[in-house]
Amino acid sequence: MHLHATGLLGTAVAGSLVSMTRRVAKLTTGQDRDRLSPCVCSTLRMVTRAVTQLYDDVLRPSGLRVTQFSILATIARLGEANLKALQDTLAIDQTTLTRSLALLEREGVIERGSHPDGRIKAMRLTSKGRRALAAARPLWARAQGRVLRELGTKAWADAQRRLTHLLHVAVTKRRLGQERRRVHPRSA
Repeated sequence: MHLHATGLLGTAVAGSLVSMTRRVAKLTTGQDRDRLSPCVCSTLRMVTRAVTQLYDDVLRPSGLRVTQFSILATIARLGEANLKALQDTLAIDQTTLTRSLALLEREGVIERGSHPDGRIKAMRLTSKGRRALAAARPLWARAQGRVLRELGTKAWADAQRRLTHLLHVAVTKRRLGQERRRVHPRSA
C-alpha cells in the first residue's frame, strides 16, 4: 500500500482515533468507570491494551505494530543494540523481546551484526528496516499527537513523571527479589 494515499489513510486513522476516544471517554467519564479495577496492575494493563490498539490501528499501513516500531526506533537511536541493552531500554521481558526480534529478523528489517565479544550479537537496522521506520514515523506522530491533544501535554508530563517513578520502583523491587532468591534459594 502506498503511504501517501492520505485520503483513505486519513479516514482510517480518524475512525480508529474516534473509536479509541469513545472507549477512553466511557472509562473516564463514569459511564463505564466501574470497569476500572482498584488494582493498579489491572488498570494499567487495560489502559495499555486500549492505547496499544490505537497505535496499532494507526500504524497498520506501515506494516508495523507499535511494539515493533518501538524496537526499531530504539535500535535506530542506539545505532545497534544487543539483547540486554534492548531489554533494559524498553523494560521488556526477554521472551517477548526475543520473539519480536526473531520476527523482525525474518522480515528482513533487522540483522545481527558481529560484536567484539563473539557470544553477543548486536542488532542493527537493514535498509528495509530504515525504510519501514521512516514510513511508520509520521503515522506514529499522528497517533501520538491525537492522544496528547485528548489527554493534554501537561497531564501527560505529570503522568509520565509518575509512571517513571512507578517503573523505577517496580524494576528495583523485582531485581531485589531476584537477587534474594539467588542468595537464599528455597529449600526443597
